[in-house]
Amino acid sequence: MIGYLGMRNYQLVLILKPSLKDSERKKTLDGIKSFLKDVKIAKEEEWGQKPLTYEIKHENTGFYVNLLLEVKSVLPSDLEKRIYTNEDVLRHLILRSK
Repeated sequence: MIGYLGMRNYQLVLILKPSLKDSERKKTLDGIKSFLKDVKIAKEEEWGQKPLTYEIKHENTGFYVNLLLEVKSVLPSDLEKRIYTNEDVLRHLILRSK
């Protein structure tokens, strides 16, 4: 089938500031999820607070969140920019799954 892309799966791992309260963390995640309007979040896992290998923005630990995404076409083009400009996110990684 020419032109058929099917469903694409992605994994989005976020490292959030450990100093965030539960309500602030939820607000940050809800803000990121709002960018993903046409994306289905298949699974959301909170991995909790873990030590970082090296210091990021003067933080020694980070709160890890894993999102498994199902996308019909492509991820929003400005998603990485929006995540990058969020001060509560220390690091992020987006991987395309097979």
